[in-house]
Amino acid sequence: MTLNNSERRTGVLFALSAYSMWGLFPIYFKSIPSVSPLEILSHRIVWSVIFMALFILASGRWQVVSENLRQKKLLACLSASAILISINWGVFIWAVGQGHILETSMGYFINPLVSLLLGMVFLGERLRKVQWIAICLAVAGVAYQLILLGSLPWVALVLACSFGTYGLLRKQIVIDPFSGLLIETLLLSPFALFYLFWLAQHDQLTFLTDNITTSWLLVAAGIVTSLPLICFAAGVKRLPLTINGLLMYITPSITFILAVAVYGEPMDLNRLVTFVLIWSGLIIFTAEGIWRVRQAPVIPPVSTVTVN
Repeated sequence: MTLNNSERRTGVLFALSAYSMWGLFPIYFKSIPSVSPLEILSHRIVWSVIFMALFILASGRWQVVSENLRQKKLLACLSASAILISINWGVFIWAVGQGHILETSMGYFINPLVSLLLGMVFLGERLRKVQWIAICLAVAGVAYQLILLGSLPWVALVLACSFGTYGLLRKQIVIDPFSGLLIETLLLSPFALFYLFWLAQHDQLTFLTDNITTSWLLVAAGIVTSLPLICFAAGVKRLPLTINGLLMYITPSITFILAVAVYGEPMDLNRLVTFVLIWSGLIIFTAEGIWRVRQAPVIPPVSTVTVN
């Protein structure tokens, strides 16, 4: 399908909105410091179910969801992806609250290269030499931090690996992103509701017991989670993969700026070296991808005859 300039501009606006919202996530989670990470995660799951259910009802997709819910194999696969995304969300929420926003940024910078490795291991994809160089630079950045700083950036690695594996699994599942998110959060909701009930029974529940602003922010977790996905889905179908691939770096870039400029997380020389190695790998990886797309032969459109 050939897209005109108007469609591409619309796609860019949707994609920019999605990646910007994801990049600004730390502001949201920093605004509810009195709430424990597990309670935030539980609210994120429960309110996402409600928001996505309303969205799917309004968009007339409920019949598709009903059909998906009757497929046992699909539900088993979505159960696995739900576990992965809950790990990713939980670690991210905890990291932001503990002042490790820079590491979350690092994780999402590494993510494309992790996805590349996963594709090689599980899908039999062959990596080109330049892609190996990019991966080696990222590995060198992690190794530098481990050897010289004596600490493994586990937050970055968990985020990159969990999201990369989630993406790999979702690539094998034939389901639209809206139904997928709804069913994933629906599968997680019994555990989330049980935990919220347990907190209430032990007088530890923040929702409706803290100030009204905090309660409304917890309710907003459903919109915060679902709205970027809706914009992303609207943008990705209107954009070539190369443009979308470049725009995706907006998210960790915004997070990086927030960590250093707004929340004052330390950026010493050693940590900068780690980021420079990872950025160098990403620049090489992205530039090589763009070059290959431009070198690909242009296939002329096949003329068709419309019969009225």
